[in-house]
Amino acid sequence: MEKMGHDIAIIGAGIIGCACAYRLQQAGFRVVLLDKEAPGQGASFGNAGHIATEQIMPLANPQMLTQIPSMLLDPLGPLRIDWRYFPRLMPWMLKLVANMRAEAQQRSRAGLIQLNQASLAAWKQLLADMEGENLMRHQGSLLVFEQAKTGEALHQFAKTLAANGVAVNPLAKKALHQQVPGLSGGVIGALDFPETSHVVDPHRLVARLMTAAQELGMTYHQQEVTGGFVTDQGVELTTTQGPVRASRVLVAAGAFSQSLVYQLTDVNIPLDTERGYHLMLPKEADRIPVAVSSAERRFIMTPMQGGLRLAGTVEFAGLDRPANMARAHRLADLGDALFEHPLDLAGATPWMGCRPSLPDSLPIIDAVGPDLRVMLALGHHHLGLTQAAITAQLITELARRQTPGLDLSAYRLSRFH
Repeated sequence: MEKMGHDIAIIGAGIIGCACAYRLQQAGFRVVLLDKEAPGQGASFGNAGHIATEQIMPLANPQMLTQIPSMLLDPLGPLRIDWRYFPRLMPWMLKLVANMRAEAQQRSRAGLIQLNQASLAAWKQLLADMEGENLMRHQGSLLVFEQAKTGEALHQFAKTLAANGVAVNPLAKKALHQQVPGLSGGVIGALDFPETSHVVDPHRLVARLMTAAQELGMTYHQQEVTGGFVTDQGVELTTTQGPVRASRVLVAAGAFSQSLVYQLTDVNIPLDTERGYHLMLPKEADRIPVAVSSAERRFIMTPMQGGLRLAGTVEFAGLDRPANMARAHRLADLGDALFEHPLDLAGATPWMGCRPSLPDSLPIIDAVGPDLRVMLALGHHHLGLTQAAITAQLITELARRQTPGLDLSAYRLSRFH
């Protein structure tokens, strides 16, 4: 049998791929990490930085159907479909509609709950292992509202969340304004999620994972993987700089994983992308103490070392269309409305990235094929940062042929056969 130079080749140097690379190298595997971009340059660079353990509801919601006309017509709305992309999106949308059935929604919710409940502890352990505790702040987060009817609905929603294991506390206006001074008087209450956290700099987090993995012996090559196939000895990947051979492969290429998964497994997964935007305000790092989301305006503000990050919106426009940065700049107007004094926009920078989305809102975490040579960690939609550490733990357990610490049946590739 041919001796492989690497035990595991990982495709994708985002937060999922880098977390897996660190854990696998730490477990004693010889890992090579491959990506056409520098580490952390995709969706991992510009995410909201929120460890969103409270977000247990799948995207597939029957109310979404009534919003499709506005999604097609409003280019700056919080949930948008580019009308030119709509025909290509239709097969994915039909699968999304199928996941709106009560049974499917419950299955997705249970899958999200299981991962999210384990996510924060997994992050704390991973950060401790690589001495990166200063990269995350465990101070909770807030979901604020401006209308009494929204508050009533959120208080009912809080009961549902609590029944599903999410720690949540309603905050009255006075308590909220004491916790976050400077909010507009129009902000009248909030839900407080004490068991959530935020990252001080998502790109620094990826960089620290890379450094920690390389210190353990991981190899990184900036080269694009264009294809691959399973051999009798392992896996051979085609790259822009020649073939790479390994005993096993892990596909963690986010929104760009579909073709690779098909080549390696013969399964055509229904993967599309939720394009997300952010606006970074370098002069506003101290505006708020914790991540604050708006129920009505549907965006989030996260305090980071590099400033205040305003993020959110979902846009279905595929991987290739140019970014509509007006959507990013629109976030400034949304943010201004929540404060007594306007935000300082000096030096503001916009960004767009592609989140990998499957129609049931659950990732694929699996090992398949002969001798389980093809491992998969992809499709985490807007919870990639939240679920990265627990995903890395589960992938490492699969690589070591151990029984995973969580039931992986909801995340198997076979659900798309």
